[in-house]
Amino acid sequence: MTTLPEFRLETYLGRWEFAARHHMTASDAQTMSIRDLLALTGPDALDRFLEQPLGYTEPYGAPDLRAAIAATYDLCAPEDVLCFAGAEEGLYAFYRVLLDRSAHAIVVTPNYQSAESVPLSICEVSGVPLEPDQNWTLDIDRVAAAIRPNTRVVYINFPHNPTGKILERDRFDALVELCRHHGIWLFSDEVYRLIERDPALRLPHAVDAYERGVSLNVMSKAYGLPGLRVGWIACRDRELLERMVRYKHYLSICNSAPSERLAVVALHGAEAILERKRALARDGLAKVQAFLGEFPHLFESYTPDGGIVIYPRYKGADGVEAFARRLVEEAGAVVLPPSVYASALTPTPPDRFRMGYGRNGIDEGLAAMRAHVMRNYP
Repeated sequence: MTTLPEFRLETYLGRWEFAARHHMTASDAQTMSIRDLLALTGPDALDRFLEQPLGYTEPYGAPDLRAAIAATYDLCAPEDVLCFAGAEEGLYAFYRVLLDRSAHAIVVTPNYQSAESVPLSICEVSGVPLEPDQNWTLDIDRVAAAIRPNTRVVYINFPHNPTGKILERDRFDALVELCRHHGIWLFSDEVYRLIERDPALRLPHAVDAYERGVSLNVMSKAYGLPGLRVGWIACRDRELLERMVRYKHYLSICNSAPSERLAVVALHGAEAILERKRALARDGLAKVQAFLGEFPHLFESYTPDGGIVIYPRYKGADGVEAFARRLVEEAGAVVLPPSVYASALTPTPPDRFRMGYGRNGIDEGLAAMRAHVMRNYP
């Protein structure tokens, strides 16, 4: 197995996420306290939570957790769900089980780095880029052209990180039919699903749309509960899930028991939680776009379809890498520069940076950015 490269995004955030005063690139929605989460289930919820035994849990995930997750899909039973310690572990286990040296994978770019780095450590991988001049859409003909006789999987992520793009429904349907025609797995990263600008843009779960669809999700992003470290894969091929759980035996073995209890609470109270996140995202996006619009000589904005991150273009002569570095060092506001999203598969935009808009505290962060820009880029 090829050694995995440095994870650029995690390294960058490891340096700045907790050191910077203003985290302006967060990819997770505003979180909540354990007390506030438990309040969704009644006055005795805390006492019941404190009675939770701290033993091992089932490798597949607690039965009531899997049932709550399965209820979020149309065609899945609890037996079609496998829980992981976050989405990253699920992604890693899926690729390691499905792929071998003789395989080929297709991955959308730009992406969360492990979406391409993990399969690249196993087999040959082709990239298909989302192009800004095409409204970040996925060219299905380019996906078709990338398919080889040994292609086993196509990876997609909508709403997309970092652009916020949601694939048009007709293109999604065409992609499903393309995968079905070739017998290829469709691995769909759906961690931002349910945070859409318009519910009409919402795509079906891959696992519901296609018998070889695999849906990846997590409590971290749309639900705003990354501290739980609870993610899952939904897949109707139970033999594949069994192979993944055997691989998980070498990883986390099982989830945290307290985290599973809290995840169940969150899923049962999902609509109340998600409505808060959607409202915060609407307000945050309006503020970010207003800020970017104040400085048209520096920034080019657009309206993302969903999620809680945006990928605007930087037009300054110093370049976006220098801008991002000065911004965090001098103003204490961290954004993600394009080097974080560089791909080994395709060129990626060199003039873009990621901002988040799903958390509290955005006014203070934008004020710091505004003062920095007015001071240094008149």
